[in-house]
Amino acid sequence: MPERRKSATNPDLLATALFDVAAESGLENASVREVAKRADVSIGAVQHHFSTKDEMLTFALRTLAERMLSRLTQSPAGTDPHVVLFQALSQLLPLDEQRTREAHVLAAFAIRAVTSESLAEIRRTMLFTIRTGICAVLIGIRLPEAETRAALLLATVDGLALDAIGNPGMYPPHYLEYALESQIKLTLHDMEIPDALVSRG
Repeated sequence: MPERRKSATNPDLLATALFDVAAESGLENASVREVAKRADVSIGAVQHHFSTKDEMLTFALRTLAERMLSRLTQSPAGTDPHVVLFQALSQLLPLDEQRTREAHVLAAFAIRAVTSESLAEIRRTMLFTIRTGICAVLIGIRLPEAETRAALLLATVDGLALDAIGNPGMYPPHYLEYALESQIKLTLHDMEIPDALVSRG
């Protein structure tokens, strides 16, 4: 007798199942039926939490954004700005299996967000939060045009991630790390040393 599939689950497990489908075959294939199949639950279990596919996608993107923002803010305060920026922004690049999977899912959501205001709002909030964090680091070292530099640095990382998942052979992890290091150096090339640090010398 075949094992009966679970009839109930929780939203986080469903989001994980959706990420798996999206990373492998895109959001267009992340139907309620396919997510239920991947999570090994009934369609009714999915519909108990999400009445529509859009509700499920919105929850999943918000979950992923919160997870990534949590990692980005884990850099210790007071360390070298180059180190802080590298540790944070490298979380957005496909440098290992987890981050590659996340980059695929984020790219899929970016496309879907063009026609979904709820997804677009989550994505805007996520990018604004990251850019604000970068800007705070640059303002802390008195770098001129901090907001513009932060926007350009984030755009560079975003573009690198997109190119890398489309052409992984051309953008191996060591190259992505080198490119990020180089861009951070360009961003910080005329940074000022705060007077408080000078007085300690």
